[in-house]
Amino acid sequence: MRFVWGNQETIWTLSRSALRARPSRRIVALAKPKQDFSKHQCSSRCETVIWERPPLVNFGFPSDRLLKLSEPKKCPSAYLQQRPRPSPEWPVSPAALKYKASPRILELAQPKVLHAEFLMAREVSKFAQEAIASPRILELARPKRLHPDYVHLRDPEWPVTKAAKQAVATPRLVELAQPCKRPPMGSVQCNPDAFTVKEAAKKATCSARIQELARPIKR
Repeated sequence: MRFVWGNQETIWTLSRSALRARPSRRIVALAKPKQDFSKHQCSSRCETVIWERPPLVNFGFPSDRLLKLSEPKKCPSAYLQQRPRPSPEWPVSPAALKYKASPRILELAQPKVLHAEFLMAREVSKFAQEAIASPRILELARPKRLHPDYVHLRDPEWPVTKAAKQAVATPRLVELAQPCKRPPMGSVQCNPDAFTVKEAAKKATCSARIQELARPIKR
């Protein structure tokens, strides 16, 4: 019989030698299922800290230490003595139950009244919803446009032209680019003649205007 696609037998009978065969140690080792290493690990691939409970734990009784630790936290005695009421719920006194509100309390209990000229939002009519704007309204609805001669601001960063890169500075530019030369601070601070008064200043006479300005302000 010629085997073609569709007439092959997927399950065939085993031979007697195959039924009596004994697997070797290697085949037995390979036949074991793959160990699931993530069974006792968390998502971080670390071993879990949850222990397996022995069967006698469910039938055990807690110790005195566990019973003491399981008690709720107690409030300090000073707080219990200073608190206004022993419980957040307290009975209402008969006087409060029979109390009659005053006219002022009844006035304050009234809900806020709307203004006399208050009008509810009216519905937009169907004609207003289907209205077509006139050319004048469309012209007024346009945003403000810039002037035709308006020049936009230049970008703070722009490419340097090739001519500017190859430009040669003139002697005047080189002269202006020189830093200002000042004497060192050490020589200025140590100048012995810094506080000497000139002979011409000693013999000078002030003018009438200077004398007038030198007078103190009279208050």
